[in-house]
Amino acid sequence: MPNRDYHAERKSYEMGALDDNFLQHDPLLLLQTWFDDAFNHKVDEPTAMNLATVDAKGSPHSRIVLLKQFDEAGLVFYTNYASDKGEELLANPVAAVNFFWPQLERQIRIEGRVAKISPEASDRYFQSRPLDSQLGALVSAQSQTLPNRDAIELKMAELKQQYANSAPTRPAHWGGYCLTPKRIEFWQGRPNRLHDRLNFTCNTAGEWSGVRLSP
Repeated sequence: MPNRDYHAERKSYEMGALDDNFLQHDPLLLLQTWFDDAFNHKVDEPTAMNLATVDAKGSPHSRIVLLKQFDEAGLVFYTNYASDKGEELLANPVAAVNFFWPQLERQIRIEGRVAKISPEASDRYFQSRPLDSQLGALVSAQSQTLPNRDAIELKMAELKQQYANSAPTRPAHWGGYCLTPKRIEFWQGRPNRLHDRLNFTCNTAGEWSGVRLSP
């Protein structure tokens, strides 16, 4: 049986701070600044985010997906609409995402409602992808069981032959979602576990307000 004890694992966070002046910032602009920092510091996979959803029975599920666009409308990611996450978002169109960048000792939590983006926007992104990625969206019945690895490799080989001289169109079961933020929390690691946590919420009028949370 597994038996590991990690109680003694410790790290002191000392790279940055969030003073109270940050509470006056537009959280979407602060979010963009943090993304820029992550890219400038060459953080590994800065767009990787843990997406949490809830199914129709109230059970939570999470997985890593990649952020593909961020603007005033929200955060866009792409997936198979018939996947488990797609079914969960159909039942409960709300989600939470989490970015964790150990190199910067930073974490971002974002919560909000999720909706499909337009078919035209999904088409544009699909056509921009490498051919093998396009075929991957066609070949995979995401979240469904496979008899073995060879089954999907064979289907992929067949599609490569089929589309050797032409480009596939986006399948209807694949496309993008946009998460519209209603809550954004910025976390900066600090010494002695006295971390900085700035929490912003958006009211029904679209106005943001921020408070400091106890670590």
